[in-house]
Amino acid sequence: MKLDHVTIRTRDLQATRSFFLTLFDLKEGERPRAIQRIPGHWLYSDGHPLVHIIGSQGYGIDRAAEAIDHVGLRMESYADFRNKLDQLGTSATRRWTSPTSKSGGCSFTRPAARCWKLCFPNPFPRTTEPWKES
Repeated sequence: MKLDHVTIRTRDLQATRSFFLTLFDLKEGERPRAIQRIPGHWLYSDGHPLVHIIGSQGYGIDRAAEAIDHVGLRMESYADFRNKLDQLGTSATRRWTSPTSKSGGCSFTRPAARCWKLCFPNPFPRTTEPWKES
């Protein structure tokens, strides 16, 4: 397991972008077309989009304007992880695939905590098994 990315919510996109670019010598890069409707920036380290910054107004339940929105972890085996979720009686809230990187992932929320996004290097196997959603 490795850190894949961290997504930060902020009211001040430009100041947050400049801070991370300058402090960590990151480079701004492209964002997937599917999320370009959300104001934000992807900042890359060694060609990998490590810091995702998204605009926030700070409204709603657990939606502070300045916060870590979620953490993405790079995992190896989707099947093994799914078995662990099932054993714990925990379901993932969303499953997704990337049209550009041939990867996929799932999101889940641990008890009383923020969302965690898991990223897997291979696409999900084709299956007729229904996906458990909470």
